[in-house]
Amino acid sequence: MKTDIVFAGVGGQGILSIAAAIGLAAVKGNLYIKQPEIHGISQKGGEVSFHLRLSDEPAYSDMIPLGQGGLILSVEPLESLCYLPFLKKRGDWYPTAVGM
Repeated sequence: MKTDIVFAGVGGQGILSIAAAIGLAAVKGNLYIKQPEIHGISQKGGEVSFHLRLSDEPAYSDMIPLGQGGLILSVEPLESLCYLPFLKKRGDWYPTAVGM
């Protein structure tokens, strides 16, 4: 099992907290995780993105290549459009409206 997730949003929406919670749950579920240290401009209103790779086997690269992501999880629908090139043809796209 391998799942590559691209998180997208803007600073102040909690995208890094969401990614951390999912990563912690994966570790508690005995999965391997790989995540980069680079996550964008995490200031209020600035672009924020984060890659998270989950697997039952060790992952060797922390960045998701273009066209290989399995899921985009976005808390800012317009920002998610920028990351569509990361999504593979059969990937899922879940834009959400936060605070509406």
